[in-house]
Amino acid sequence: MSAKVKPGYKQTEVGVIPEEWDCCMLRDGIVLLSGHHILAHYCNMSGCGVPYLTGPADFRNGAIANTKFTNKPATLCSDGDILVTVKGSGSGTIVVADKMYCISRQLMAIRPLEWNSIFLYYSLLQNALHFKAASAGLIPGLSRSDILEQLVPLPPLPAQNTIADALSDVDVLLGALDRLIAKKRDLKQAAMQQLLTGETRLPGFHGEWAVKRLGDLGTFLKGNGIRKDEAMSGALPCVRYGEIYTHHNNYVKSFNSWISPEVAVSATRLKKGDLLFAGSGETKEEIGKCVACIDDCDAYAGGDIVILRLAAAHPLFMGYYCNIATVNAQKASRAQGDAVVHIGAVALSSVLVSVPSVSEQVAIAEVLFDMDAELAGLEQRRDKTRSLKQSIMQELLTGKTRLI
Repeated sequence: MSAKVKPGYKQTEVGVIPEEWDCCMLRDGIVLLSGHHILAHYCNMSGCGVPYLTGPADFRNGAIANTKFTNKPATLCSDGDILVTVKGSGSGTIVVADKMYCISRQLMAIRPLEWNSIFLYYSLLQNALHFKAASAGLIPGLSRSDILEQLVPLPPLPAQNTIADALSDVDVLLGALDRLIAKKRDLKQAAMQQLLTGETRLPGFHGEWAVKRLGDLGTFLKGNGIRKDEAMSGALPCVRYGEIYTHHNNYVKSFNSWISPEVAVSATRLKKGDLLFAGSGETKEEIGKCVACIDDCDAYAGGDIVILRLAAAHPLFMGYYCNIATVNAQKASRAQGDAVVHIGAVALSSVLVSVPSVSEQVAIAEVLFDMDAELAGLEQRRDKTRSLKQSIMQELLTGKTRLI
């Protein structure tokens, strides 16, 4: 038995929508422009002519960042057109043109005649899975009919305008948060460069930094193997070497893998203050990435992790310091291998570091840690806003919640 539709709504091919809304095919209200290939000798990267878009590589995080231009444009889209990738693995990706572009054969441009372009963009974004499903196959792609026969729920134009404005306001907020996060990251990177090299000193600190070998600062240990199938076998946290590259930065904040007591028996138990170096990697430039274990917890290290149990340095400071360019260059020069790169305790122990007094190490670490906390707060706010946007889209674009 079908669910009862509440008063004021109706059942359609796109689901339950308000009675005054329509269910339309795109062909009912758009012009669809197909892009054309431009020969390479008519293209340039020096800014001469019309900006030329060739595909999803020009769409970064929902914005357009073109690098090519042409003096022989064929198909031109306009400001407000909705661009759809129609060939290749990125088929179904959509973005709104912010000005006139020449578009390649990998793209089509949806140009609404009377509908609100921004509303239609959000509606298609909300139902992007339809485009993705239509493009599935051995050779991914969308045909003109795939696009023209796409069904969309369509409110009256005043409601389209109001919904488009509301969702655009959320995107403006997200854009502002993204820019602020990027600015804060740049500031933190500059602070790391200045504070971790002694280029800038914090107030109250003077004197020369001491040059030492990593081996002078503690004792090296080895992690023991934890197989992939053992990484979720229990409730004891562990760090596997690959996670140092993918999950941790400078220090361990949370864990991705958990092992059983039986597996832990053969693993290396970590102590608060340990430095963990990735002993294997794909390139010499990234080998030996370091993270500090700054919390007191019953955690373990898997194989291909080199552990430095510190005795004469501040762990958090060293977690930051051991990833700066001068230290990375030393690790790269001591690494071995090509397809798979390795570095061990002997090589790491000879790496030279320049360190201030422990009190200055603590002060520097606190400054950088506070900057990380501020960044994490902004990223959390952005992520919550993104999640809220998805909920708002679901409510507004289906008519479950109406603004007018």
